[in-house]
Amino acid sequence: MRTFQSRPERDLPYSDEFSSAEEYIESLLDFTTNSETFRFLCGGVHILDFFTTEPGVFVAAVPKEWQAFLLEKEPMVLLDFLMRDDLSSLSPNRGPGSPPESLVRYVKDIRKHSLRRSFQPSKPKLPILPRSVALGMKTKKVHEVTHFAGYIDRLAEDIAETRGKDLTHFVDFGSGQNYLGRTLASPPYNKHIVAVESKEANMAGAKDLDILSGLAEKEKRVRNKKLYHRILEATDPSQHNDEEALKRVARELGVTDEELATIDLRSRKEMQATYTVEEGKGTIEYVVGRLEHADLTGVLSQLRGCEEEVDQDKLAMMAVSIHSCGNLSHYGIRSMVLNPCIHAVAIVGCCYNLMTEKLGPPTFKPPFGRPSLQPINARVAREAEKRDPQGFPMSERVSTYNDDGVRLNITARMMACQAPQNWTEQESSGFFTRHFYRAVLQKMFLDRGVISRIYHGEETDKNVFNTSTNPVVIGSLRKQCYTSFAAYVRGAIAKLTTNSEFSQYNEVITEKMGNITDEEIARYEDEFRDRKRELSAVWSLMAFSACVVESLIVTDRYLFLREHSDIVQDCWVETVFDYRESPRNLVVVGIKR
Repeated sequence: MRTFQSRPERDLPYSDEFSSAEEYIESLLDFTTNSETFRFLCGGVHILDFFTTEPGVFVAAVPKEWQAFLLEKEPMVLLDFLMRDDLSSLSPNRGPGSPPESLVRYVKDIRKHSLRRSFQPSKPKLPILPRSVALGMKTKKVHEVTHFAGYIDRLAEDIAETRGKDLTHFVDFGSGQNYLGRTLASPPYNKHIVAVESKEANMAGAKDLDILSGLAEKEKRVRNKKLYHRILEATDPSQHNDEEALKRVARELGVTDEELATIDLRSRKEMQATYTVEEGKGTIEYVVGRLEHADLTGVLSQLRGCEEEVDQDKLAMMAVSIHSCGNLSHYGIRSMVLNPCIHAVAIVGCCYNLMTEKLGPPTFKPPFGRPSLQPINARVAREAEKRDPQGFPMSERVSTYNDDGVRLNITARMMACQAPQNWTEQESSGFFTRHFYRAVLQKMFLDRGVISRIYHGEETDKNVFNTSTNPVVIGSLRKQCYTSFAAYVRGAIAKLTTNSEFSQYNEVITEKMGNITDEEIARYEDEFRDRKRELSAVWSLMAFSACVVESLIVTDRYLFLREHSDIVQDCWVETVFDYRESPRNLVVVGIKR
């Protein structure tokens, strides 16, 4: 018998090929641990090293029987095959041009182990956000806030009905501009919000929006206007918002301290928003601070009425968040276990690349593993060495699977932030081209001595994973630098020789690349142009495979809650957004006993 009416039938939105959540979880862990192709595509490919070895990553690492099929397919046709085509209709006696059986099997495995993303709104008709509340929101944010606010409201009603007690507050982990909190505090929801945010600029912006929405009022001030304008006229206009500069001018004009006390010289930005607490209306309390763990004692002590002592027994809170980055999702989920006042959680995560790692390096060497000079693969090693107890995985089940646990390095977690189902032809062409330029430029750097190659075994060992480089991570360039490969190379050289952040490359780039001609740049582009399809095929496979990475991360969070059954009464995962609008659309829900 199900206690909470709003929970879905399944704990996890797994494929119909599984009969239970437990069957899905065991299969997921087995696949992510034992599929060498998956582990290569989700953690073993580094685009900057794509062309720095021969015969190249594609030929050396992609199964040989897949290669011809992958290269003959246009990128969008390949994406359709990976994610949308009906593979059950393929004939068992396939002819030339048909996908190899092992590739079809791999695609089916990825689809099978990826959590379902179909979405149904929590209510048939949700309240439309008033224009004053929707200020600053883009279309995507309006969709997220509208649906998640409705979801939270329905869940809170369900919990109150079951427990016979309303939740007192909703704690937003990483509130940002507080779009969600502002919506929940406004009619028709009228919730009491605790907005936790580490960046004061975000908080200041959120308070300005609170004023515009009517949830707060601008602080009123009384000033001697005649004297104030006299001081302004004698002050440089560029310093009109500088309180100390205005005071200096006032003293130069002979203004006494008593007269100065009658003038409020604070700038508009320094004025505080004032919030009035009224029966039946929602409220917002802001708490500034960077959360480093799930213990909320410091947050609670900043609430109204809790300054002297925090009585958690009088509080009944729900931790909520739309797209809390990295470990912040872990803190939100773990907060229900560590804080008596947190009675429920509903967390939608994102930015998996910002999560840390708990387990450290694997005790065995993966078939694709290779150390590297700075900075690409070395970052993978550094992240793993941190052994952060707050990092991935959260659950004991994933942490100890097969006695060694399941790991996801930063490359795998970064790819889980992709949304290949939403790629358009124009978008995919654009980033395939950018990755192609990056990879070919690294090959130029290697050939001209900007970077070097190292061997991790005997130099006679021709395995592509026996070597690596110390690639130069350039980051983004101006938009016009992507109009051609020559423009990209020139833009990269300019950035590396003029930007102070890249001062360590200034001398070597000037020496090795300063005299490169347009003809030589064109020769490299011509040499590798026909291999661009190799890169786009591998990147498509990586993004598609990383759907399982995200599924594993979300499942791990669900398992963490399930393992605390002495505290957690119920937990589940479901979709709360339309994937086309917001692909990070899985919420992890937990309700305390």
